[in-house]
Amino acid sequence: MATAQTDEIQVYNAQIAEPGVFNLTLHDNFTPDGRKTPAFPGAIVSNGSLNGVPEWAYGVTPWFEAGLYLPLYSLPRNGDAQLDGFKLRALFVEPDAAQHTFFYGVNFEFSFNSKHWDPNTYTQEIRPILGWRFGKMDFIVNPILDNSWKGFSRLDFAPATRVDYNFSDKWAIAAEEYDDFGQLRHFDRPSGQTHQLFAVIDYNGKPINVEGGVGFGLNSATDHLTLKLILSRDLN
Repeated sequence: MATAQTDEIQVYNAQIAEPGVFNLTLHDNFTPDGRKTPAFPGAIVSNGSLNGVPEWAYGVTPWFEAGLYLPLYSLPRNGDAQLDGFKLRALFVEPDAAQHTFFYGVNFEFSFNSKHWDPNTYTQEIRPILGWRFGKMDFIVNPILDNSWKGFSRLDFAPATRVDYNFSDKWAIAAEEYDDFGQLRHFDRPSGQTHQLFAVIDYNGKPINVEGGVGFGLNSATDHLTLKLILSRDLN
């Protein structure tokens, strides 16, 4: 559904935890100026809401990382904190993706959703990862398909794209775009799609990695202003 909210605003770059390493990533996004009507009856209104989740990950092999998102939570502007569900993740990538000019992978997420978060109790995300490096610049696309288990034609196409410039091995700036065109069988009309452009800055250092961004809606169906913060560190 093109008007649904999300707990994770991130473009995947095929990099994973090393085998035997536990990693914790904290995702938080806040919408100071968003849509003021619910996406479906009983849904959380995005305007003024804070959404987030801790993401627990473990490097199983050089090409496989397992993850758990728990708990998903929301704090609406005019309401109490709510639990939104949880997700399981299986991420398969090219080993040592950071060392390659072209890199790839695919991520599968399986979600259990509270009724106020998604009208479908069980959903899935299929996220291919394709990326190219050109000197200090990277171009990455995640042509995401959201699955509500109602048939192939009802898969929802919600791609995420990133172009970044790496000043050093620690600092980078990026432009990211997050779109939702609707179901494959029939895309939503342009006024019903969502398109949001983010300006992002990354710090990849020790002991913690930081990614912060400001997102601007490109049409009336999209939240006008969203802030995101991602903090990540290895636990062992």
